[in-house]
Amino acid sequence: MPPRHFLTLADIDAETLESLLRRAAELRALHHDGSLHEPLRGRVLGMIFEKSSTRTRVSFEAGMAQLGGSALFLSPRDTQLGRGEPIEDTARVLSGMVDAVMIRTFDHSTVERFAGASSVPVINGLTDDHHPCQLLADLQTWQAHRGELQGRTVTWMGDGNNMCRSWMQAAEMMDFRLAIGAPSAYAPEDLADYPNSRHETDPQAAVEGADLVVTDVWASMGMEDERQTRLEDFAAYQVNEALMAAAGEQALFMHCLPAHRGEEVTADVIDGPRSVVWEEAENRLHAQKALLEWLVTPRR
Repeated sequence: MPPRHFLTLADIDAETLESLLRRAAELRALHHDGSLHEPLRGRVLGMIFEKSSTRTRVSFEAGMAQLGGSALFLSPRDTQLGRGEPIEDTARVLSGMVDAVMIRTFDHSTVERFAGASSVPVINGLTDDHHPCQLLADLQTWQAHRGELQGRTVTWMGDGNNMCRSWMQAAEMMDFRLAIGAPSAYAPEDLADYPNSRHETDPQAAVEGADLVVTDVWASMGMEDERQTRLEDFAAYQVNEALMAAAGEQALFMHCLPAHRGEEVTADVIDGPRSVVWEEAENRLHAQKALLEWLVTPRR
């Protein structure tokens, strides 16, 4: 039986997504109760990092430990990938030694090629095109505060990056509306493929009626040379108190972190009462534990 992979949200169906979110909530409750739950005892997760990380590394490593397994951190300096070994060769070797592989890298084709040659599940910890693990945590956090997303409105404030694309996929799977607030030059190129998503150049129009406002840094890793231009282009799209007021009194705020206060978000919003950012960050742990359970334990 071929392994299950999690490279984008589209790799699972809506029923599986809902099941993972329910399980993540259960695992969070078990963790907070101090209950021991070790279904992955003796299992090993290989973690390949070509991009630096705080939340991705700690959540996967701690998650495997709490599930009774272990995790191996592998940077380009630690593997032959950094010396030019073909991705497929590394995939074949590692999948004979570990039970799953998580990859955090730049080019999405890297995880696709790795998964194509792997005999164990492969998880996308982040690529330039998708960030599905973050969406699991975001959706779990939303449900804990507001219940179902169906029929709701989410505003993504920022460029059509990996987070935006994962939110676009989520909107189709969970049947909510996504408004993308960004200058025309930064809108997702494949927007037409996602009928539940729309683009707005006017930031006020983008947040009108929003139940949730989400943003990210304006210049991600690898875009350092674009930083100044992006600061100027996105100045009007900062999530501040005025923008949150336009969204409505019940709107929540999320950010995948790290955040640059005073740029994409102001301190009074991210540290304010409508921010669920810290719970969102913790839920990376619980959502990924649910994912690891589903991917690694034997299928029935």
